[in-house]
Amino acid sequence: MIKLYDYPLSGSCYKVRLMLAFLGLEYQSQAVNFYPLREHRSPAFRSINPLGQLPVLEDGDLRLRDAQAIITYLARKYDSKRRWYPESPELAGVIAMWLAFAGGELMSAAAARSHDMLNEPLDVKKARAEAHEALRVLDDHLLDQEAAEQDWIAPGDHPTIADIACFPHAAMAHDGGVSLTAYRAVWRWIDRVKWLPGFVGMPGIPNFPQTYRVQG
Repeated sequence: MIKLYDYPLSGSCYKVRLMLAFLGLEYQSQAVNFYPLREHRSPAFRSINPLGQLPVLEDGDLRLRDAQAIITYLARKYDSKRRWYPESPELAGVIAMWLAFAGGELMSAAAARSHDMLNEPLDVKKARAEAHEALRVLDDHLLDQEAAEQDWIAPGDHPTIADIACFPHAAMAHDGGVSLTAYRAVWRWIDRVKWLPGFVGMPGIPNFPQTYRVQG
C-alpha cells in the first residue's frame, strides 16, 4: 500500500493528499510531528529523507520526496486517462513551468503562513510582499485563461497537477497575513477546485465553495 509521511497542517503534504483523493487511491498515513517536536529534522527521519522535509511517499520499493515530484508520479502511474498529466509535450511543458512556480515563487505564501502559525523565524514582510507578487502573476494568468474560456491553469477542459500544486498555498495565503481580496480570478479558481468530485479539505481550507467579496 502507498505510504505517506504526513503532517496535517502542511500545504505541501496536502497537495499529495488531494491528488490521492482525486485519484481515489487508498494509502497509509504516517504522522510526522513537524511542530512542535520537529521530528522531520531527527536522524530517524533523515534516514528516510536526508533533506529533512515533508512530504515523503513510498509506493512499493519507490521512495519519493518533494510534493511536485510525488503528484507527477501519482498522476502518471495511476491516471490511465492521462487527464491530470497529459502526454502532449506542449501541455507537459506548461505544467512543468507551473510546478516550478508552485515549488518556488508561491512558497513565499507558505513561508508567511509558517511564520504566523508555527513561529518560523524569517522576514515576514519580505515573504508577504513576494507572496503578493506571485499571486498577481497567478491571477493575471487565470484572467487570461478566463478570457480564452479556460477554467484551469493549463489549457484544456480538465484540471491538471498544475492546479493541485498551486492550490494549497494560494488558498491558505490568508493564514500568513496575505489577503486575497484583490485577486478575483484566484478566488474563482479556488472555488472551481472545491467543486471537483473527490475534493477534500484541510484545516484552513473548508470543503465547500464560498462566495467572496473582491475588489474590482
